[in-house]
Amino acid sequence: MLTMSKILAAASMVAVLGLTGCASTRQEPPPIKTVYHINDSTNAMAAMNNIRNQLAASPKDQIVAVTHGKGIDFLLDGATDKDGNPYNIKVDELMAQKVDFRVCNNTLTSRKIDPKTVLPGATIVPSGVAEVARLQFREGYVYLKP
Repeated sequence: MLTMSKILAAASMVAVLGLTGCASTRQEPPPIKTVYHINDSTNAMAAMNNIRNQLAASPKDQIVAVTHGKGIDFLLDGATDKDGNPYNIKVDELMAQKVDFRVCNNTLTSRKIDPKTVLPGATIVPSGVAEVARLQFREGYVYLKP
């Protein structure tokens, strides 16, 4: 015959097993998908520092840096910051961490810049602003503007 104490003991065991079972099957949250919008290369170093900090805190995050207007300049061959430091070193380091850099073809065309001068590994997209919108709306990316 089941007594109240046996029922309570059984319920306690189920609760304990349930709690430990939940703890052992806990899943990590999915990576955050982030699009960094860069339209001025004077902000490029700050953007890359933000990206590096995000990856340090959450290494599995998916990051795309979309550039247009004056924001593409740091992704051109031979580009340097105000102190003469080449951008390509930092860009290559981030690309090695799977950061995707995208360059606006409309900007290249309007400024008459040869696409061959874009750093290897960067992707040319038809429109930078359309790419930012697409990533947010269709792919659920979080928007950041450094």
